[in-house]
Amino acid sequence: MNTLNVELAERSYPIHIGSNLLRDPVALASLLAAHIRGHQVCIVTNPTVNALYGDLLAQGLGAASVDVFEMDDGESHKNMATYAAVLDFLVTQRHNRTTCLIALGGGVVGDLCGFVAATFQRGVDFIQIPTTLLAQVDSSVGGKTAINHVVAKNMIGAFYQPRCVLVDTATLDSLPAREYSAGLAEVVKYGVIADAAFFAWLEENAHDLMMKQPAAVAMAVTRSCAIKADVVAQDERELGLRAILNFGHTFGHAIESLSGYGTFLHGEAVAIGMVMAAELAVRTDLFHRDDAQRITRLLTTFGLPVELSSNNKLAPADMLDAMGMDKKVVDGAMRFVLPASLGTVEITDDVALPLLTETLEVFA
Repeated sequence: MNTLNVELAERSYPIHIGSNLLRDPVALASLLAAHIRGHQVCIVTNPTVNALYGDLLAQGLGAASVDVFEMDDGESHKNMATYAAVLDFLVTQRHNRTTCLIALGGGVVGDLCGFVAATFQRGVDFIQIPTTLLAQVDSSVGGKTAINHVVAKNMIGAFYQPRCVLVDTATLDSLPAREYSAGLAEVVKYGVIADAAFFAWLEENAHDLMMKQPAAVAMAVTRSCAIKADVVAQDERELGLRAILNFGHTFGHAIESLSGYGTFLHGEAVAIGMVMAAELAVRTDLFHRDDAQRITRLLTTFGLPVELSSNNKLAPADMLDAMGMDKKVVDGAMRFVLPASLGTVEITDDVALPLLTETLEVFA
């Protein structure tokens, strides 16, 4: 097992990364005990994940009084109605300020559970146990919690850090191929924004990753988490550096909201968004076309979409409107994270509208 730390002074927390952690109740109990301060626990999960891992987690919680809330699966359920339903459940089951919420599932579960934890009784403890690759390398780390608004993704939320993150890479064995590939999009992101050598390693080890070879998966998850932990430690509330983690997301979130949540998995939309961002960087003479093509090739190798199909084309005007609603807009100006070279990105709001429109027209 590897343990990384997100260094945030008194709110610092560990990220434990290992295989079959959920299947060892003794080890699981030792990892979680220090982060559960009361006797009440509520596991927030979905039916599929609960059937696979719910009993294993409950065993590791030992004598704690455990309640389970199952929410429907999918991005479309990360909404105000589900948020209210979890709060109603906690009140009905008489949970108090010493309770601990545990998010057992993918990014949808983790984002929603974290937002509930941030707001129930003005804030209670929570733990992230991500079971998808995307959640393991991205959404479970860093304290961004949120639910979607009908017109914009993650518009309602809070920065609220977990007590710990426990990553069991063995859960990826039960993950459908499409979900696994979606997670690899975020792994590619880290190479582009922060580590050219890691990007090259991904190219060289793409086959092993697609085969879920344990050593390759462990390397990809650990390096991704290390990059994110370092960025979050420097800029917890996205006042500067942390914005680099949004590479591909300004375009990707617009694709998700316009297409209807669920048409694209988050990682699929981000993959297309990264290709769009790379194309925009090329058109602004910031990025070399050859490197943009390397990004596209790697995403394709990982089974990810790199363009909108004929069935889901989006008009440039609609994309511009949706991007203007994104929470990364500052004083009316859209901010873009654009690659300057593999391993380095720039944050800018100085993008000429004609170049942006031309880029969107390439994909329309």
